[in-house]
Amino acid sequence: MKIKSTRLLFGVIILLIGCKDVPKSKEETTQLKFEENWESLSTIEREPEWFKDAKLGIYFHWGVYSVPAFDSEWYPRWMYFPNRGSEWGSRIYSHHEKKYGSVKEFNYHDFIPMFKAEKFDANEWATLFEDAGAKFAGPVAQHHDGFAMWGSKVNPWNVKDMGPKRDITEELYSALSKKNIKTIATFHHARLGQRYATDSTNWLGKGPDVGVNSHYPYHPDYITATTDPKLRKLYGNLEEEEFNQYWLDQIKEVVDGYAPDIIWFDSWLDQIPENYRQQMVAHHFNTAVSRGQAPIAVHKQEDLPENVSLLDIEQGGKTEISEDYWMTDITISDGAWCYTEGQVYKEPSLIIRNMIDVWSKKGIVLLNVSPTAAGIINKEQHNILKVIGAWIDIHEEAVYETRVHSIHGYGVANFEEGHFGGQSATIKYNENDFRFTTSKDGNTIYVYSLGLPEANADIQLKHVFDSNKKATVKNVSVVGSNVSLKWSIQDETLNITTPKSSDMNEIVTVFKLEFK
Repeated sequence: MKIKSTRLLFGVIILLIGCKDVPKSKEETTQLKFEENWESLSTIEREPEWFKDAKLGIYFHWGVYSVPAFDSEWYPRWMYFPNRGSEWGSRIYSHHEKKYGSVKEFNYHDFIPMFKAEKFDANEWATLFEDAGAKFAGPVAQHHDGFAMWGSKVNPWNVKDMGPKRDITEELYSALSKKNIKTIATFHHARLGQRYATDSTNWLGKGPDVGVNSHYPYHPDYITATTDPKLRKLYGNLEEEEFNQYWLDQIKEVVDGYAPDIIWFDSWLDQIPENYRQQMVAHHFNTAVSRGQAPIAVHKQEDLPENVSLLDIEQGGKTEISEDYWMTDITISDGAWCYTEGQVYKEPSLIIRNMIDVWSKKGIVLLNVSPTAAGIINKEQHNILKVIGAWIDIHEEAVYETRVHSIHGYGVANFEEGHFGGQSATIKYNENDFRFTTSKDGNTIYVYSLGLPEANADIQLKHVFDSNKKATVKNVSVVGSNVSLKWSIQDETLNITTPKSSDMNEIVTVFKLEFK
């Protein structure tokens, strides 16, 4: 019996060892929570608490297009348009021909060795973003130009194998992780594919536009029409199905290898067939959830269902409080999103006031900065971020973890809803423009005066009691100075008397209303 028991035990051990070596299928090891259809994907928590609390993220347009540093990040497209009735096309084409020569001799990919990022310091950038108040950050992972800002095995045109020969995304994410800053990766490459490049004569304006919805135009004499197996991936000259899979594989690679909390998509995502978009979102959600993340997808226009993804409004906003959380991407400059020589920047006061307007309407801000090709965020941008961070640091309790009030506010500033409305440098906010938010528990209302109020003046604050007409005011003060103010109530209006100017903030003064 003892021998038989020993043999039986030995057999069981051998069986277990053998079973260990049998590979399990992905379906056996991973129970996928989200299926590749909108109904299943809509069950995600689109608005996780961390995102509601965050308020501000920072990203950057930085890549090969930063080398010419002329006009805009659309340089790689318009350098191939000699005359299309476009101011951009004629201007950039002429500049390129004058400085670098004909595009038949000097092409976009010839800029890649000049993109060295020799001054890039991920830890310095992460500290800069943290000091500016950002709670999430990350790169434009790939713009319309087809060059990947991560160490890609899918895309041969990438920052690890060419140019800087460094994995920019990996370095930055590692630095951000040390500061507990969440991450975003933005994708713009849906426009790269030359879907409509079928008749080369049309490129010269002799017929209907060809390639108008792709980044690079098609012309048989230009590199954009190349059939070279490697070059055609940069210039998007791929068959439709091949391009769609190439588009998807790159996003999957970033999701799998870098674990972004947010993946964000620029316009023209609707050019990608629905089934590919469903695969993409499902992969992001399933992979992130399996890692314990609360993932988010962000889109523009109607490119993804709003019960699956959050809407982004470029350089714009809303006129009232949104039913759902949303995002706006704005740039620190008053022009291009990438660095250009002679770039002009917005006043930090305008950026801060615009951010508060967004927050009061249930929005989150994604602020763009513009590094040089060398990897320097210049002094002017540093100073703007410093002012933003200093203001947030003083008013932190009125920024993070706040929620919307019954109304967003009221005032005299004029702006339009939608893209490019609400972020213009021409918008003039003043002390008569008020915005509201509340604390999570609802016991505090923050009232933002988007300017410097007159000292020792009486201000009538309306809509304070909209949510609770029986609320009892406990104290009224100024955030940052903790100066208590005189106040009274008349006809559901809260009357307050402002303190001396030195107790208020010239950019935005925040009054704190506490209730019992």
